[in-house]
Amino acid sequence: MQNKNIKPLKKINQRAWQRMLSGRKLDILSPSPFDIEIEDIALGLSRVTRWNGQTTGNYPYSVAQHSILVEELFNIEYSSLDKKWNLAALLHDAPEYVIGDLITPFKYALNNSYRFVEDNLMKAIYLRFGLPPLLPKNIESKIKKIDKALAWFEAVDLAGYKEKEASLIIKRPNLISKHQKIVALSANDVEKRFLKRFQEIITKIS
Repeated sequence: MQNKNIKPLKKINQRAWQRMLSGRKLDILSPSPFDIEIEDIALGLSRVTRWNGQTTGNYPYSVAQHSILVEELFNIEYSSLDKKWNLAALLHDAPEYVIGDLITPFKYALNNSYRFVEDNLMKAIYLRFGLPPLLPKNIESKIKKIDKALAWFEAVDLAGYKEKEASLIIKRPNLISKHQKIVALSANDVEKRFLKRFQEIITKIS
């Protein structure tokens, strides 16, 4: 059900589509699942940075790497769940391959317009890969739990936060899995890893 507080963007005469390297033309305001390809998602997310690029390391820390780690932790924490929800975890930030990653304070500043576009893209992406357009609430909350936990580790490992400082904005996570220090990888490496993990999950749920 669409949030009544989210007002749709008015359709304008100017083009609202982007051409992908696959050749697909994705309408950002009215996305079709038929115009979405996993290769485009992997490429785009591997080149979109988390934390506005304000991270340590030899490479920018990408949304694709974040997504891989979220799915990895999700798989450990909720190993008994149907593997199709692992796919949802891997794709949880997939709209950002088109609209980029905005830090949370900026998203709030934009009110509902960003959320409307993001939600429509998310529904189209989930449908494209055989998932329900709206995830069950319990699955959505589990993915968000892992997403926030990883954000805390990213803050400490990559974004220059002290543990106490990070805990002021994000609750310190309590996970089953043992945390290993995050090191940002190259875009090419992450793109390949993202596609490999996607194929592994698809094989398990086919």
